[in-house]
Amino acid sequence: MENARTVKDVSPHQFVKAYAAHLKRSGKMELPHWTDIVKTGNFKELAPYDPDWYYIRAASMARKIYLRQGIGVGAFQKIYGGRKRNGSRPPHFCKSSGSVARHILQQLEKMNIIDIDPKGGRRITSSGQRDLDQVAGRITIAP
Repeated sequence: MENARTVKDVSPHQFVKAYAAHLKRSGKMELPHWTDIVKTGNFKELAPYDPDWYYIRAASMARKIYLRQGIGVGAFQKIYGGRKRNGSRPPHFCKSSGSVARHILQQLEKMNIIDIDPKGGRRITSSGQRDLDQVAGRITIAP
């Protein structure tokens, strides 16, 4: 029973890093041409520094859907939203980019990791769950 680990048993940070590397290696996920210039939300001032940010976001979103079925684009906008600095005016919460979230969900659907939930949002497929659990099983737990 020691090596039967699921996504819930491993550290989120380690899992997202491992699954992002897995997505990049598999080559099934095609990067859109705009990944190097796009901002991830209108509250951001610059595009992400990490060239692999798209894979990391996709891995994080796949993990969130695994843990909680029925999340859609709007929920992901709230999850990845942040504080918009308005110069001399007070800051406010601002949602993240919906097109980035939508595009990643469509890519994950194409790879058969998630599908559309009839009750709204997305849910994980059985093959997607197996895929995520396999990656989680490969992560070593440091004592």
